[in-house]
Amino acid sequence: MRVRPVSPDLLAAELTDRLAGTDPASRLRVAVDGAPAAGPDALADALVDPLRARSRPALHVRAEDFLRPASVRLEHGRTNPDAYYEGWVDEAGLRREVLDPAGPGGSGRVLPSLWDARTDRSSRAAYVDLPPGGVLLVSGALLLGGGLPFDVTVHLQLSPGALARRTDPALTWTLPAFARYADEVAPATFADVVVRLDDPRHPAVVEAAGTG
Repeated sequence: MRVRPVSPDLLAAELTDRLAGTDPASRLRVAVDGAPAAGPDALADALVDPLRARSRPALHVRAEDFLRPASVRLEHGRTNPDAYYEGWVDEAGLRREVLDPAGPGGSGRVLPSLWDARTDRSSRAAYVDLPPGGVLLVSGALLLGGGLPFDVTVHLQLSPGALARRTDPALTWTLPAFARYADEVAPATFADVVVRLDDPRHPAVVEAAGTG
C-alpha cells in the first residue's frame, strides 16, 4: 500500500475520470462516504458538473435527506451515538426510492429527497429521471457495511485525532459512532477508493501495492 498526495482539484478530476470511464449505457451508483468533517457532500457536489461535461448525467442525493422521523430517530435522545450509528438514516427508503430504481433493471425514476429533518415532515420532492449512463452520487456518513447496493464506493478517511479536531463542537457526541464504524465496518479496508483527508488542503489517495 502507498499513499499518493493529490490536490483537491486533481482528486475531483481523477474521480471524474474513473466514473465517466464506466459503461455509458449503464447507470452507476456511487457512495461518497465520510464523516461530516470530511466533507462528503462537498466532494459529491464537485463531481456533478464535470461528469455532465463528460456526457454523463449526474444526480447528487444526500443521505441527510433520508433521515427517519424524529419520533424514531431521537427515541433514545438527541445525542445518542449508538442510535446515530444504528438507525438515523432510513436505509430502506434510500434503497427503495433511490438505489434500486438507479440499479440494473430499474426505472431510473429517483426521489432526490424523502424527509426534511428541519420541519420533521416529508420533503414532498418530485421524482426525477436518471437516464441510462447517469451517475448517482449518494453522499453522507456511515453509508458502507450495511448492504446498500453501490457500484463504486469512495471513503473519506480521517484519523481519530483529525476527526476530533475538525468535528463541529455541536456534533462531538457522534465521535463514538465513528469509532464503532472504523472498528466494526472498517470501510478503509474495502472501499474502491480511499482518500485520507486529515488536511483538507492536501488529500492523499491510498493505493494498493502495485497500482498507480
